[in-house]
Amino acid sequence: MASTNPNAQDQVQQNRSKILADLQQQKKKLMQRKEPTGIRDQMEVQQMNQAQRQALQHAHANSFGYFVPQDSSFGNLILPVLPRVEDSPPPT
Repeated sequence: MASTNPNAQDQVQQNRSKILADLQQQKKKLMQRKEPTGIRDQMEVQQMNQAQRQALQHAHANSFGYFVPQDSSFGNLILPVLPRVEDSPPPT
């Protein structure tokens, strides 16, 4: 018969609460931090390898979208960034 220790459950719950609070705090900091796009782009370009740099330049030159360098599990060097569109209420 498996029984769980109430103190262990309380500790797990406290740990979860601490982790969630830390994540919320980090999220708030990231949302408050605003960097000019040019500076962020320069930092991304410095961290990329040559193939990523070429793919990103080609994508920016040949489309109107925005792309970010990102190694993916599928071998993509860059990924498109799509804006989130809020649903608007239907016209009455």
